[in-house]
Amino acid sequence: MIFNREDSHWISRLQEQSPERETAVAELRNLLVRGLTGFLKHRPGGLLIVEDAAQEATLKVIDSFDQFEGRSRFTTWAMTVATRIAISSFRRKHFQDVSLEGVSADQCLKIQVAVDEHCSVEEEHDRKLILQKLGQLIDTQLSDRQKIAVRALLDGLPVEEIAIRTESNRNAVYKLIHDARMKLREGFEQAGIFADDLQIFLN
Repeated sequence: MIFNREDSHWISRLQEQSPERETAVAELRNLLVRGLTGFLKHRPGGLLIVEDAAQEATLKVIDSFDQFEGRSRFTTWAMTVATRIAISSFRRKHFQDVSLEGVSADQCLKIQVAVDEHCSVEEEHDRKLILQKLGQLIDTQLSDRQKIAVRALLDGLPVEEIAIRTESNRNAVYKLIHDARMKLREGFEQAGIFADDLQIFLN
């Protein structure tokens, strides 16, 4: 597979046999730390997991080169991996005592994406448009129960906790979220935004 010069440079330097591997690993980890700091700084206790999440993500990225397809920048892909790991860790550690009272409130919807410091002005503009469209679709296309579930999920509440606090079960919540995602996907596609553009939103 052929990558652009910047992506190839990252990958070649991170290979086990590369004499620059140690430096490249440190650079990648520092990049992920900066991105995750921006992503988690407004979440209570979020900064406490930045270092561990960045370290785990660095190892995951190095072990997953075969999954990088070059459809986005290498650093954007790495940041997406780190974001998923951070969200998973944040859910495990910080939502045992969350009340669903705030989850159903409109102001609860906090949609954030870790920032790739190398993204272009055009990419950042596209990111903002996708976020705006996501909020609009949630408000106009989903049922009340779907809105509550999706907003809770986006705000970091685990499926298990959503099920408990809605007196439901995991399977029912998964079905609710699945149906909501299908509606969101359809709405995005009608707006000319497709799955490859959405990354973490509808995966």
